[in-house]
Amino acid sequence: AAALSLWPRSEVPGNPRPWLISTARFKAIDTLRRRARFDASQDELVRHLEAQWSSAEQSDEEDSLEDDRLRLIFTCCHPSLAPEARVALTLREVCGLTTEEIAKAFLITPRTLAQRIVRAKAKIRETPIPYEVPTPQELPERLGAVLQVVYLVFNEGYSAAAGAEVTRAELTGEAIRLGRLLSELQPEPDVIGLLSLMLLQESRHAARMSRAGELILLENQDRSLWNREQIAEGVALLEKALKSRRFGSYTLQAAIAAVHAEAESAAVTDW
Repeated sequence: AAALSLWPRSEVPGNPRPWLISTARFKAIDTLRRRARFDASQDELVRHLEAQWSSAEQSDEEDSLEDDRLRLIFTCCHPSLAPEARVALTLREVCGLTTEEIAKAFLITPRTLAQRIVRAKAKIRETPIPYEVPTPQELPERLGAVLQVVYLVFNEGYSAAAGAEVTRAELTGEAIRLGRLLSELQPEPDVIGLLSLMLLQESRHAARMSRAGELILLENQDRSLWNREQIAEGVALLEKALKSRRFGSYTLQAAIAAVHAEAESAAVTDW
């Protein structure tokens, strides 16, 4: 290889064989020396890698915001912004909902919602608010806004504000995925309650639409189509949240949903 590299520039030696043998010998010696240095440093390398692995494991335990979208949601839900502004901004910029969809969720006009987002962006520029992932200690104060974001993403999927589809499975699925990550990251009662609520509501997905694409109301749904695994998981999570005695609105909504989910028919619902 060395000959093919050098000889076209320096011409082929008069006696190539000694050149090849000499070059090969020096390269072999260099290889042996490198190998000896590597063998001598292997123990040190192993210790270094083990230390880095241990450090990485500790870091993962301290900061579990590994999911890109969840990291962005926590980052955008900055406490310096007004609660409704941070939620609206996050839904628009991170979750991809339209101004019209978010306005419907807040029960306001799209114009009002757009102005709210513009003001939030202006405050970020003027303050300035740093765009950085919060530390584990900063997560609890942002949790309420993050839960509202996930809740509204699920709602938009459960009952679409616009478009040909009445429901949007990709949004309900993403909200449940984020809810699972949140329950591992911050296993607070209302986080668990929200995940329970979403699972119980999503359990009826297969029975909510007719073949013509029309919505079927709860009392007319074929309950044999309900997802019993999701109901069982949702009820188990609900019981866990209720036992804490520190639950809020998401858990209360989940409790109502569970009563419907466990009723064999609309007639025997425990009203």
